[in-house]
Amino acid sequence: MGWGKMFFTVVITFSAALITYNILISANASFKQEFPGPSSAKTLFSQDPIIKMPLERSNNNNNKKRLFHTAVTSSDSVYNTWQCRIMYYWFKKFKDEPNSEMGGFTRILHSGKSDKFMDEIPTFVAQPLPSGMDQGYIVLNRPWAFVQWLQQAQIEEDYILMSEPDHVIVKPIPNLSKDGLGAAFPFFYIEPKKYESVLRKFFPQQNRPITDIDPIGNSPVIVSKEALKKIAPTWMNVSLAMKKDPEADKAFGWVLEMYAYAVASALHNVGNVLHKEFMIQPPWDTEIGKAFIIHYTYGCDYDMKGKMTYGKIGEWRFDKRSYDNTWPPKNLSLPPPGVPESVVTLVKMVNEATANIPNWGF
Repeated sequence: MGWGKMFFTVVITFSAALITYNILISANASFKQEFPGPSSAKTLFSQDPIIKMPLERSNNNNNKKRLFHTAVTSSDSVYNTWQCRIMYYWFKKFKDEPNSEMGGFTRILHSGKSDKFMDEIPTFVAQPLPSGMDQGYIVLNRPWAFVQWLQQAQIEEDYILMSEPDHVIVKPIPNLSKDGLGAAFPFFYIEPKKYESVLRKFFPQQNRPITDIDPIGNSPVIVSKEALKKIAPTWMNVSLAMKKDPEADKAFGWVLEMYAYAVASALHNVGNVLHKEFMIQPPWDTEIGKAFIIHYTYGCDYDMKGKMTYGKIGEWRFDKRSYDNTWPPKNLSLPPPGVPESVVTLVKMVNEATANIPNWGF
């Protein structure tokens, strides 16, 4: 019965996606695929459009905390699992610290079945998309998993932080959303204006200027729970429609689902404060500064003199992809002298987590 109910839900949702796709306006212009490479990333990071958050801010209701629930989607792979365990370790360290508005935590496991870490990490089991629907792009399971979680789970907080397994929290996070706006990190490679012809298929002309689509993905984003309940089904439908559209699939590639969230947010008139200091991404960001999160999506390669050798395996390296099928060992070697603070801090935090998480590697 559970499968039947789930399959019926999937059929209805996928039908909605097809309807959404058919009614959206078509655009015929072709676009050149152009994604960030190591030679351009450092320069482009400095060009993000940013709305600065005020340094001094007070909460409403006599400083009553506006708690947010942290949600992380994950597969049951070793790769995602070890990252989630480290992420949750640091979440717990900072949750109750001063200036924190961090509430509950959920790992949204979209494998369709429980695993042995259910007792360690609060987990909601979501069903994956039917076989073949993601076309090998497993990230399409993320919006579908959020739809299920938002529909079925009891979420006490009024706000949601959408985070990812490869995020390490470095300090207590306040609720950065403000005045009905979400709070999001601006990505230099999300360029709505550049891809306007493609995006008009999913964000028609009558839906306001293309600049109303923020240069964001779904993570990290803090948004109200009620807004996300509206955005999530559209996010899923637009993701599926983009993946089925050859032009959009070619243009957006591995960031397709990020564009889909940005479009869905705009379609529901949910704007975002673009907060550059939400997170840093080593090795391009070299200092922790005021960041709340380290996102270790890029490999960190250096020679023994501390010089970065990006694009070439370094004499010293930390790259999460080195551990796609195995657990990172405890006590990773620290970077050589001269390596930036952000990378040193990341490795030290990984080492602390692996030293203290019970049964690491099992």
